[in-house]
Amino acid sequence: MAMAALRREGRRFAINPCPLNTLRSSLVPSEEPVSSGVRYISTQVVRNRMKSVKNIQKITKAMKMVAASKLRAIQTRAENSRGLWQPFTALLGDTPSVDVKKNVIITISSDKGLCGGINSTSVKISRAFHKLNSGPEKENKYVVLGEKAKAQLVRDSKKDIELIMTELQKNPLNYTQVSVIADDILKNVEFDALRIIYNKFQSVVAFLPTMSTVLSPEVVERESESGGKLGELDSYEVEGAETKSEVLQNLSEFQFSCVLFNALLENATSEQGARMSAMDSSSRNAGDMLDRLTLTYNRTRQASITTELIEIISGASALEG
Repeated sequence: MAMAALRREGRRFAINPCPLNTLRSSLVPSEEPVSSGVRYISTQVVRNRMKSVKNIQKITKAMKMVAASKLRAIQTRAENSRGLWQPFTALLGDTPSVDVKKNVIITISSDKGLCGGINSTSVKISRAFHKLNSGPEKENKYVVLGEKAKAQLVRDSKKDIELIMTELQKNPLNYTQVSVIADDILKNVEFDALRIIYNKFQSVVAFLPTMSTVLSPEVVERESESGGKLGELDSYEVEGAETKSEVLQNLSEFQFSCVLFNALLENATSEQGARMSAMDSSSRNAGDMLDRLTLTYNRTRQASITTELIEIISGASALEG
């Protein structure tokens, strides 16, 4: 019975060989469709990548032009604002080495990215100064101006942040707006010295991280009486009904608003210059990548055409033979 069943199975396979061949062909496809499909997908992927790089290059070029336009407008304002704080520096001095108990570090950054490492530089200097002046009898606090500095300082120094202000560059700044900002800082923060950290504009490709110091009226008076290194304050005499403390109070507040106004404009100018340089570098990198992708695409396409020609010639030779 077993042999009879085996003969019946043999007759079944002999009579119907096609389903087995069909099954084999479906499980193991021929090499030609696979290779042609792979070649098509490869060239299509490269073509899509080239299209994406071209679109990115258009965006970076447009951003570079926008940054250049904003840079020309704000650079003049920043240069004109330097004449505001220089008389106060000559009068009250700028003494970053003065030792005080309460330091308030005002970190200025931008609200938008894509401008290189300009914001990271300000944050690094702020952290370094905070660490350098930390101690059991000292108190260091942050005032953050700008979204990018906020995002970095909130991670590890959230408890030391006293005040955060963002979107300062949404509209062109003027001195009246900065005076309101300075007044808010003076009302909400107790300090012996204000350390304003920003990036001073030098050229389109260069900026200088800078720290300006504004002392409180009490510290200025104390340093003046103890013979500390200040400006030309001692060479002037106070006349009128106001006392020396009141005059110092007014001068200190006015000095802070002028220094802050200049710092915001200098940092905004440095931001546009850094963004212009970053977008120019990105456009050039996109061009280099596009050249490499074009070369890869041409080589892949040429290899595909060569392979197809070889297959056609081989098939024609086989038919003739």
